[in-house]
Amino acid sequence: MRRLCCAECERADRNAWQATLKASWGSLMQSSGGVWAGRAKILDVMAENSLSTQRADMEAIQHLKTAITSGKNWYVALLEAIGLWGSAEEIHDGRYYSYLIGGEAFDWLSLAERLCLEVNGLVPEEEKMILFFFSTPPVELSQKEFRHLIGDVKYRAYLNFLYGIVVEEALLAAVQEEVSKEQGCLGSVDCAQAEEEAYQRIYGADVHTLLEQFRTARDCPQGSDFALNEYKEFVYWLFQYRVHQSEKARVASDTKKALNWLRHQWTAVAAKSKSTHASAKNLLRA
Repeated sequence: MRRLCCAECERADRNAWQATLKASWGSLMQSSGGVWAGRAKILDVMAENSLSTQRADMEAIQHLKTAITSGKNWYVALLEAIGLWGSAEEIHDGRYYSYLIGGEAFDWLSLAERLCLEVNGLVPEEEKMILFFFSTPPVELSQKEFRHLIGDVKYRAYLNFLYGIVVEEALLAAVQEEVSKEQGCLGSVDCAQAEEEAYQRIYGADVHTLLEQFRTARDCPQGSDFALNEYKEFVYWLFQYRVHQSEKARVASDTKKALNWLRHQWTAVAAKSKSTHASAKNLLRA
């Protein structure tokens, strides 16, 4: 159940996780509890489509085009455009985009993907591909620089995304690995069973019960398949559920476990980065 309902969505979610991890590892390791941005503040900055937010969106797009054609690095211009953007969600060319998960967690890579559609031909394909698929931005920016470019409120909402979705997924993966190792010692590994046991250990309930509670709380239809946006909403809801249901010491312990798992994953990704970049270049040249 934790996996997305289609291969394309799985790829998109994995790519978002990798690029987010690359851009924000310092934030994850340096930030403490209580980083979550208030719902009111982020909703003041990003709201449902209105004339003011639409004007902000048009300004962001125009800034991106002008900055790139004037010679500014496209990645820096992209982050500046993200800082100017106003809408929390939109439908563009028939596709629904949601940039604010649960009204609090800012999915900056979804917005970055959307904005890049406006500058096709102006952005080096190789650099764009490496950012979205292989987790490496074309310009290394400090945490302070990144925060300045997208703005303080969006940055804090971006941390909500890290803790509420990236770290929560990591916790599920880490506990599932623990269960799989225990099953392996008994001579049998059942991935579905390991996943179900991970939900029980973390949340004290099976995934179907949790999903039913989530959809009831959101007034969503029961029994339908996951779309990518609902999956992210569900994971963020799980994070909030765990924080509210668990003791502070347990929350801190689980968060540490998830961060350690992420650090291990990033070490493995970094070790493969050279061959990854070479593969991207070869694919683009083919």
